Amino acid sequence: MKRVLLIGDTHIPDRADNIPEVIEDFIQRGRSWEIVIFTGDVTGEETLSWIRGLGQKLYIVRGNMDYLPLPKTQVFEYEGFKIGVHHGDGFYPRGDKVKLSMIAQKLGVNILVSGHTHLDFIKVGSTSRELLLNPGSLTGVWGGGGGSFTPSFMVLEFMNNALTVKTYRLLDSTLQEKITIAKFIEGKWFLEQ
Repeated sequence: MKRVLLIGDTHIPDRADNIPEVIEDFIQRGRSWEIVIFTGDVTGEETLSWIRGLGQKLYIVRGNMDYLPLPKTQVFEYEGFKIGVHHGDGFYPRGDKVKLSMIAQKLGVNILVSGHTHLDFIKVGSTSRELLLNPGSLTGVWGGGGGSFTPSFMVLEFMNNALTVKTYRLLDSTLQEKITIAKFIEGKWFLEQ
């Protein structure tokens, strides 16, 4: 089974001092992740160095608060899917399904991973040909559009034409797991809770 870590929006040191210990321990136990995807707004060199050491392959993009030499988008192929990474900034409202779908279509991807909302979500895009994933904020910090204030991240498990998306949220010092199955059938995505 192939596992991919999705994280983003740490905002260390400008809005948070560190990653919650429970989350950092979970991520460290998973080392070395086959792939780590970071959705932008890392903001600090020290955190960027930590992220670079987490996996065999890293796909990271520049967020609107990053002043680091990072790309605006990344596109790669993995397990038969074309995956794009984009911070998700530059349009309103944040996390808009139609606008994210347009980015996915422009990049020519089946899966678009974005951040910026500080709120995790899993959505089927406006044409059903794109899966939209947002792991939320790893530190749970505030964002310009609010956010959940709950630290969160995702782990993807790839099997044939399906993904198991495990969303983890830190609630009362405990990691809560929610599992969603995303199936890609005849070019369209379907979600099962």
